[in-house]
Amino acid sequence: MATGDGTVRLTVAQAVVRFLAAQHTERDGVRRRLIPAMFGIFGHGNVAGIGQALHEAELRAGADGVNDMPYYLARNEQGAVHAATGFAKTAHRLQTLAVTTSIGPGATNMVTGAALATTNRLPVLLLPSDTFATRAVDPALQQLEDPRSPDISVNDAFRPVSRFWDRVSRPEQLVPSLLGAMRVLSDPAETGAVTVCLPQDVQAEAHDWPAGFFADRTWHVARQEPEPAAVERAVAAIRNARRPLVIAGGGTVYAEASEALREFATETGIPVADTQAGKGAVNWDHPSSVGGVGATGSGAANEIARRADLVIGVGTRYSDFTTASRTVFADPEVRFVNLNVLALDAAKHSAIALVADARAGLTALRTALDGYVIDEDYRTEIGQRSAQWQQVVDDCYHLDHEPLPAQTEVFGALNALLGPHDVLVNAAGSMPGDLQCLWRASTPEQYHLEYAYSCMGYEIPAAMGVRMAKGDEGQVVAVVGDGSYQMLPMELATIVAEQLKVIVVLLQNHGFASIGALSESVGSGRFGTRYRMRDRRTGRLDGEQVPFDLAANAASWGVEVLRCNGIEEFRANYEKAARLDGPVVLYIETDLYGPHPPSTAWWDVPVAEVSDVAGTQAARAAYEAAKSEQRDYL
Repeated sequence: MATGDGTVRLTVAQAVVRFLAAQHTERDGVRRRLIPAMFGIFGHGNVAGIGQALHEAELRAGADGVNDMPYYLARNEQGAVHAATGFAKTAHRLQTLAVTTSIGPGATNMVTGAALATTNRLPVLLLPSDTFATRAVDPALQQLEDPRSPDISVNDAFRPVSRFWDRVSRPEQLVPSLLGAMRVLSDPAETGAVTVCLPQDVQAEAHDWPAGFFADRTWHVARQEPEPAAVERAVAAIRNARRPLVIAGGGTVYAEASEALREFATETGIPVADTQAGKGAVNWDHPSSVGGVGATGSGAANEIARRADLVIGVGTRYSDFTTASRTVFADPEVRFVNLNVLALDAAKHSAIALVADARAGLTALRTALDGYVIDEDYRTEIGQRSAQWQQVVDDCYHLDHEPLPAQTEVFGALNALLGPHDVLVNAAGSMPGDLQCLWRASTPEQYHLEYAYSCMGYEIPAAMGVRMAKGDEGQVVAVVGDGSYQMLPMELATIVAEQLKVIVVLLQNHGFASIGALSESVGSGRFGTRYRMRDRRTGRLDGEQVPFDLAANAASWGVEVLRCNGIEEFRANYEKAARLDGPVVLYIETDLYGPHPPSTAWWDVPVAEVSDVAGTQAARAAYEAAKSEQRDYL
């Protein structure tokens, strides 16, 4: 309520909701809400604070039904953070969602989601409740008692996985805390999980706030221009290179620099490989596109990478999968030019660093390289290698494998069925590897992979967030394996409650395809990677298959389930699902053992140095041979 002295008397929780509703971002003249909604689950720590404030916001909705801060009831706090992250990724980091939780387990359930968001450089706002600031009732229910300091709570676990962290122990602290939080959320170089801990007694405490705190505020997201001298150094390196290669990362997509990259590639002829986050930045059938690079990359991209004498990274963090654990860029004289909004990433591998917005940097490079093109022989090689790999893709997509299809056949069907404005969502297991080297992405929005944290359980809640960000446009398809499904299926109930059109493709193979194959390759014999009952005679987990029915489980959450017996029925059921109004799960069984695409690069997974197992001994010898190719890029 307003007072006569230019202040507004509200509780801390009411002030949080009112403030967040007034925050906006602007880039390229387009203004949007920074925090348009809030996910959460109520408990004793927030029901009387943030819960009451959100209730008031709903009651304030006018005749048009517009609520300043809509609330979405999640089923799991980690799932809520994944949904916010999926939303933020779809919104190119210009918008995100907040998540409110109670204290204790409700709060710490979000730690995994926070780590995922920060690792992926994606903004999420986390509002975990905390124990009493007054300490009047210590120890409160779910309070961690640490003998070293009464100031420590479970929320301190968020410190290492957050880009901004604060605990608001007095109402006056909220103003600088939230302003600092918004600065980090809207900064493409600094962004990640932002955590503001709210003690439950402070949430309900009233304070006279300056009215200006709740005024509409716009956080301008600038397109940082590269330093001219750095551009000159980069251009000189490119002109002197014989075999340059571009690596398109997620920063290319978030900066909406795909068109600039396509123009750069068209004019120069330089081949473009992509990371999981950058796939689609250049359409798969562009003459310069060579596909995914690294440990799960295409044969075309990896062969070109091995002989590249200059690597131009655009918005990539150079994970070990991208560099094939520092083996795929094998030219002894290879150098790097890195265009990145974050100095940490721009400086990697002793690079010529262009600290700038991806679109601004690519435009500057293209202008300065006017007239430059690669050699015709190199261009011919790019085309030949790409054509050869596309034949591999066709073979993987049409295996006619029996008695159960390979998952690559499911991907082939989906690749043909999804349009350029539909979205494929995936995260963990063997699927990201198959998808990176096989998926033909026509646009950057079509391919939504979380692989920086490779978090099982991301797919279904993230698809919910993607749908919320996209509105009614296109299809949103979450592809999830049985292992990942069992981590977080409960957000299907949220999808049903919100009547969101999401298609979930659930692949059942009764085990871990990725880790099973890896286990076999390192001499561990697929131990512990299949869903089997324990054999009472031997005590081993190698008995009959566990008789669970995941299709029935999915139906229990209220979603329609279509069982698919083979690829042809899968295609028909997908088209049916696309026509339906509500969410649908397409259930199909696939072969645990593949086959999968041929591996064309290495990944560093240390093998036991001593063992009595012959398979482990052989794997160690192969490991040492491969590791000898590993190097620092100096």
